[in-house]
Formats: sequence, C-alpha cells, structure tokens
Amino acid sequence: MPVYIYGMKHNAFSLIELSIVLVILGLLTGGILTGQSLIRASELRAVSTEYNRFSTAALAFRDKYLALPGDMKNATQFWGIAAGTLGNDATCQNFASTTTATCNGDGDGTPNSGTSNERYRFWQHLANAGMIEGSYTGTAGSGGAEHHVIGSNAPASKLSNAGWTMDSNRAGFAGDAWLWAFPAGRYIFLKIGGPTTNTETYNRTLKPEEAWNIDVKIDDGKPGLGKLWTRFWDECTLATSNTNTSAEYDLTNSNRDCALYIQAPM
Repeated sequence: MPVYIYGMKHNAFSLIELSIVLVILGLLTGGILTGQSLIRASELRAVSTEYNRFSTAALAFRDKYLALPGDMKNATQFWGIAAGTLGNDATCQNFASTTTATCNGDGDGTPNSGTSNERYRFWQHLANAGMIEGSYTGTAGSGGAEHHVIGSNAPASKLSNAGWTMDSNRAGFAGDAWLWAFPAGRYIFLKIGGPTTNTETYNRTLKPEEAWNIDVKIDDGKPGLGKLWTRFWDECTLATSNTNTSAEYDLTNSNRDCALYIQAPM
C-alpha cells in the first residue's frame, strides 16, 4: 500500500499483510518445535529398541558359539588372532583391531571389565558374528582402561550424543554419590549415557521424565528398583540416599540429569 511522506511515495505493509506474516512466522515456529519434539520422542523409543537388540544378539551369540561375546575362549579360531600367540594374553588384549582379528576371553562365564578388555571384545565379537552393526577395535580408548569411545570401541545410540557400555558385577556395590547400592550377584549391564574423556558412556543425557518414560517401557518405572537403574540418583530422582531405592523420579526437574544402567538377560 503506497504511503506519502514529505510528498514522496513509499511502499508499506498494511495491517492485514503484517498479520499474515506474523501468522506464518508462528506456524513455522510451531512446526519447528513440534518437529524437535517428534525427533526426541523417536530417539527415546530407540533406547528400548537398541537395548532389546543387543540383549537378543548376545543370547543368540551364546546359543551359536556356546559362550558369551567377549568371554569366548576360542574366538580367534573363528576370526583370527589380533596379536601374540595365545589370544588372551596382554599382547593380544591391548592390540586394537582394524579387521575381524580378535582375542579370546577367559571363559569364566562373564565378559569381565578390567585389563582383559573383554568388555570391548564383547562388541567386537558380536559385530564379527554379524549380530550387530559396526566395527569395533576391541580395546580401551586413549583415556585409560575404562575409556569408551562411541563408534570406535562401543556402539553409538540414536539418542543424541549417547552411546552404550557393557559392564559386569559379582561382588555387589555399596553405592556412591551417583549410583545406587545393589547386592552381590551376577549382573551384566548395558549402560547408556553421554561420552566421557576417560571412562564409560554414563554422562548425563536424559531428563528425569525421559528416563521414566524408558523405564516404564522396559521395567517398573522405579529408578532404583527392577532391572533398570538410573545413574545420578541425587539429581535424577527424589531419593535422599543411595539406599532409598523406593524413591520416584524427580519429574519436576527439566534438566538432563540422568543416565541408565539396564541389566541384560545373559
């Protein structure tokens, strides 16, 4: 619409035109926010899917090879030896593979953590057997014996900036400032969280409501009970101590203060 200012003609938007522009901007903003919400919901669903896929793959591996991945005593007979002559000595275990060549486990029935690197060979054996996607080095990252590097020695998740760790326990744990206490017994965990510079993939990556959503689908919806436990109980839940396992999630907390430990059926 032309407007005359000081005798000169200028073009300007009418109120109707401005209203249309504001409506379009509002629709675009709403569409972007809705799209982000849908993407996040898809990522959260992927956590359950990935957990089930890895658990099923490990059980299928056990049925086929009569051993758990990582713990398998004769893995080098199937995929070749990465280094050394024994297949389960330090020379082999500390050698990062760029092919399917691997190392043997000790065959004690659990893919152990520690210097054996069985926790890293766990993913490598599954990939070698064609039961999961990817290719894995079978050794710790440059940050130390606990260093999981997403996409290199541990699988990435479709959850943004998150990856998986395999760990095991037999002796029980008294709990700490972030992790619940749990009794002695044979546990194999699949942990999911954000990357670290020198340890496992258990950095904060989920809001309490998101962790609760996954927990309800996989387990009992309780952050310190069942087969799914949260890390960072002090911020992710309403617990007052690491033994207050009956506590609920802190659903009023909108920060990403949670990571997950999920027992695997192996």
